Amino acid sequence: MTSVLLIAAACLLALFSTIGASLPYPILAPLFAAGTATDLNNFLALPPKLLLGIALAINPLGMMLGSALLGPLSDRYGRRPVLLITALGGAAGHALAALALLAESYPLFLVARFGTGLFQGNGSVARALLADKLEGDLRIRAFSWLNGAFYMGWLAGPLMAGVTVGWGITVPFWVAVGMLSLMALLVAAVLPREAPSTATTSWWHVARNQHSFDLLRYPEMRVLFIVQLAYTCGVTAFYEFYPLWLVEVAGYDARGIAWTTAGLCALMTVTSLVFAGGPASVAPLRRAAWYAFGVAGAVALVAAGNFWIGMGAIILFGIPNAFYNAIMPGWCAERFGSYGQGAVMGLLSTIFCLANILMALAGAVLTLVDTRLVLLLGALLSAWAGWRLRGWSVRLAAPAAASG
Repeated sequence: MTSVLLIAAACLLALFSTIGASLPYPILAPLFAAGTATDLNNFLALPPKLLLGIALAINPLGMMLGSALLGPLSDRYGRRPVLLITALGGAAGHALAALALLAESYPLFLVARFGTGLFQGNGSVARALLADKLEGDLRIRAFSWLNGAFYMGWLAGPLMAGVTVGWGITVPFWVAVGMLSLMALLVAAVLPREAPSTATTSWWHVARNQHSFDLLRYPEMRVLFIVQLAYTCGVTAFYEFYPLWLVEVAGYDARGIAWTTAGLCALMTVTSLVFAGGPASVAPLRRAAWYAFGVAGAVALVAAGNFWIGMGAIILFGIPNAFYNAIMPGWCAERFGSYGQGAVMGLLSTIFCLANILMALAGAVLTLVDTRLVLLLGALLSAWAGWRLRGWSVRLAAPAAASG
């Protein structure tokens, strides 16, 4: 399989998977925060914002478990079978979510969102595909293109939701079923069959002893975990609650949120495909630190600014975030690849999912007071991550300078 075909296949997988994952997001905030009372958004007479926070948290909870397991499982059994199973499982989860909306069953909706998240943790497998075969600058560039495909999915998914939701609240979920079915066909047709590793005896052994959290026994991986978690808490606070900010500040509906998300994701896509991932003379962690500061500034402006400042910050957020996400996976692949690329990429995805859960739960409480509070908390955490990354870069550079 040539490098060009490998990169193209991984990017298409990322695109189809993310379209399926991102379709529901413009629907959820208006459904729970601005809609009329239904059995879905008035479950047990709980506040709709609290129900929204739980619904936001349950999906990344599934993704966290999936990300921790799917990468190491793909190290054991191969990338192709794991991607095929997760595509079909994700399609089934979206179908169940559509049925839950028709029945106005909040518990069934939570089950569907959890199951869908469990199979959406396959982004680490797509990254491991590239980390397996590519090296050096080509690997970094390929990660940048892969990120561009993820962002393009976040662009296309909300737009599809905004267009199709007018035909019925469940239609976007059925579109997601179609996207993930196409992904399964792509995996079956394009990716070559692999000989499974004989390093372990069973999937249960992998799940129990070789999950991504097992990497935390290494001190440097614990540092990565803490710093990356702080950064992604800022990112997920933004992703999860700027739609609610738009509902409250500007009265936006699903289509307005979808178009705003489209602008953000279009800029991230262009940044990733054209600008990010190129060679640079500055150390990767030092660059990542400055981009973390940029993300923190954008999120803070959404919280503290008026409507127009906030809208500008929402769109511009995509630039530093795209650069950061082009740098960190490539740096981790180079530095920690000996631990297993699937496990390392799985840990990065797991951290992102854990951040989603933590900020969704924090937001469920803080938004009862003011939505801006969770955005300010996210900005502070990303800024702290930038400060820690800068210090880490200095520590890594000191031995090199001494030996030189």
